[in-house]
Amino acid sequence: MAYSNHNTKKRHFKHLTPYERGQIQVLQKEGKTLQEIADLLGRHKSTISRELKRGTVIQRRSDLSEYKAYFPETGQARYEANRSHCGAKYKLVQASDFIRFANVARMNVTMD
Repeated sequence: MAYSNHNTKKRHFKHLTPYERGQIQVLQKEGKTLQEIADLLGRHKSTISRELKRGTVIQRRSDLSEYKAYFPETGQARYEANRSHCGAKYKLVQASDFIRFANVARMNVTMD
């Protein structure tokens, strides 16, 4: 049975660009709320919240007091680091012991 009249829509999610991360920093410094930033960028406020969490680091003043600051470069770097861990792992990494064993066995056979 085919359902040609469905009411679900395809999702159109996009990753934040470095430019958008810079805009988030500027808008946050202007004192905009999460919802205002989200409306201006056309994103959900949860996306903005997660990005601020991802790119916020603890800084120290000269008197050693600490404060939190958002840096778009940090957010982009963490995004790229997280993306590098995505995807399937190489089979060679999982079977490194077997490959080492096979190479040693092959060397022993050829030397005999």
